[in-house]
Amino acid sequence: MLLSILSWLLALLFLLAVLGIAYLLLATLRIAAKAERLVPPVGKFVEVDGHRIHYVDVGEGRPIVFLHGLGAQLHHFRHTLFAHFGPGYRLIALDRPGSGYSRRANGATGRLPEQAALVQRFIAILGLERPLVVGHSLGGAIALTLAVEHPGAISGIALLAPLTHLEPRARQRFDLLYIPSRLLRWIMAYTVGIPMSLRYSRPTMEFIFAPQAVPADYMIGGGGWLGLRPVHFQATSADIVAIEQDLRRIEQRYGEIAMPAGMLFGTADRVIDVRIHGEPMQGKIEGLDFEPVEGVGHMPQFVQPERVAAFIQRVAAHAFCDPASPPLHEEFKEPFGR
Repeated sequence: MLLSILSWLLALLFLLAVLGIAYLLLATLRIAAKAERLVPPVGKFVEVDGHRIHYVDVGEGRPIVFLHGLGAQLHHFRHTLFAHFGPGYRLIALDRPGSGYSRRANGATGRLPEQAALVQRFIAILGLERPLVVGHSLGGAIALTLAVEHPGAISGIALLAPLTHLEPRARQRFDLLYIPSRLLRWIMAYTVGIPMSLRYSRPTMEFIFAPQAVPADYMIGGGGWLGLRPVHFQATSADIVAIEQDLRRIEQRYGEIAMPAGMLFGTADRVIDVRIHGEPMQGKIEGLDFEPVEGVGHMPQFVQPERVAAFIQRVAAHAFCDPASPPLHEEFKEPFGR
C-alpha cells in the first residue's frame, strides 16, 4: 500500500514537472515571437564561414564597421549614431553571431579569435577596403583582437567603453549567464532564462545605463526586445564563457598595435570600470586618443551620440590619412555643445 502511494506521488511530481517545463517553454516562445514582431530584421544577410550574418549597410565613402557589445545587436549603432554622420562614410553594423538576427554556425565557440576572424572574413566578402572598426564593450575586445591578429584588414580602431582586461571578479556581475555547458545553456534558454530575463529586464537596463536613465524607446528603437529570445540568450552566455579563455593572452599583445586607435570612456561607467579598462591603455597603445567623458555611463552612444560620432570621425580622419586632421592624441578639451 505504501509503495503504491509513493509511486502515485512520484508520478504526480513527474507530471507537474513536465507541465511546468511545458509552461516555461510556451512562455519563452511567446516572448520570442513578440520580440521578433516588434523588432523585425532591417538589413541584409550574408553567409560567412557557416554563420548567417545580419547587417545594415548605408551611405557611400570610407567604410566604418561597428561591433556591438555583450547581449546587444546592431541597433545600438544604427538607431543612435548613423544619423549623426555626414556624407563621405559607408556605415556597416552587424549582429555578431548568435545576436540579433545573425545565426551562429554549428560548433562555433564565440571565442575572441574566432569572432575576430569572422569580422575579417566579413570585411573581405563585402569588399571593404581596410575599414575603421568601432567596438563597444565586448565589441571593443573583438576589435582589439582584430587589430592584434589581423592588422592588415583594417585601418584603425575606435573603442567605446571597451572590455580590455580580464578581471577575476568580473564574472560575478553575470553569474546567471555564466553557463559553460552547452546542453545546460540550451535548457536554460528554453525554460527559465527568457521569462526571468523579462522579469528583471528593467533593473538590468537601469544598471547598464546608469547613471543616465534608460531611453524610453530602447526596447524597440534600440532593439532591446531582441535579447529576449533563446538563441540570443545562448549566444550571450557563450560569449561570457569565451572571454576567460582568450582575453588575458590578447592583453599581452596590445603593444603590437601600430595603427590609429582611439578610446572614449564614460567616467561613471558601472559595467566596465574606466580605471581598469580605460586609463591603463594609454601606456599600452602608442598614440592612443583617449577621451574620458565626465559623468557618462556605459552607453555613451545613447547618451551623447553627437560627441561619440565626432570622436569616431576624428579617429577615422587619421585612419584614412586625412592630412588636415588634428593630432590623434589631442585631448577633447571643450565640453560638448559649448
